[in-house]
Amino acid sequence: MAQKIQDTANYSYADDLGGLELLDASYHKQRFSRHVHEGFCIGVIDNGAQRFFREGSNHIAPQDSIILVNADQVHDGHCASENGWSYRAIYPTLEMLTTLTDELQGPSSGAPWFTEPVVYDPYMAQKLRQLFDLLQHSDNTLERQSHYLNVIIELIQRHSGNGSYLPIIDRLPKAISRVREYIDNHVNENISLQQLAVLAELNPHYLTRLFQRHAGLPPHAYQLMKRIQLAKKLMRLGVSLAEVAADTGFTDQSHLHRHFKKMMGITPGRYLKAIH
Repeated sequence: MAQKIQDTANYSYADDLGGLELLDASYHKQRFSRHVHEGFCIGVIDNGAQRFFREGSNHIAPQDSIILVNADQVHDGHCASENGWSYRAIYPTLEMLTTLTDELQGPSSGAPWFTEPVVYDPYMAQKLRQLFDLLQHSDNTLERQSHYLNVIIELIQRHSGNGSYLPIIDRLPKAISRVREYIDNHVNENISLQQLAVLAELNPHYLTRLFQRHAGLPPHAYQLMKRIQLAKKLMRLGVSLAEVAADTGFTDQSHLHRHFKKMMGITPGRYLKAIH
């Protein structure tokens, strides 16, 4: 009988790659809440299988498959096998990949759009694994940057669609755009649904349904996600965890800790150690 995978996560932050985030993790009990990343998620399943939500439905990523989640795309994650799953992933920002596609296809090409949530491409999976190994063990900046660019460009060429990328905000109804912008600008405040309903000129129940339909999350979950994103930025600036919790609207550090781990898969303390 196969041994159950234990929950472990090693996070790193590559300044020489423009602040690229990397995660090497194994999970059994972890259940990621629905959220979006500030960039893309590109990962390879090393062992087991993961189930995750993307584009309105659930998908299974088995061993040796590649996970592709576009920027600003709602997703979650939990185990799809009896013993858990292990994977390695990178999180390039929208700007990072937009720069590459502009170089490949000409100015204003837009960021790539990965059409399939899960792809089985043994050749590309091996290339990504080699990249992850290199980024973990090599401190040669030229080698790291060159290998990263070569692999990501090849992934884009093999698996991105031809359609231009439009950020989700451009497709939102004006009422939902106003609400989203208001939440973005009042991340740390205790906003009421009634406030947002007045702003959108919609009844609260309909606003909640419409917001979730277009933004992928209900308003409260969207605000929580934006709080975590702000917390990460503040930690990168050297702000203490106690101050981060207060500045992002969490009641205390334990409140921040609980939601950060549920969304990121690592604790705020582990994240802080990785970036400094």
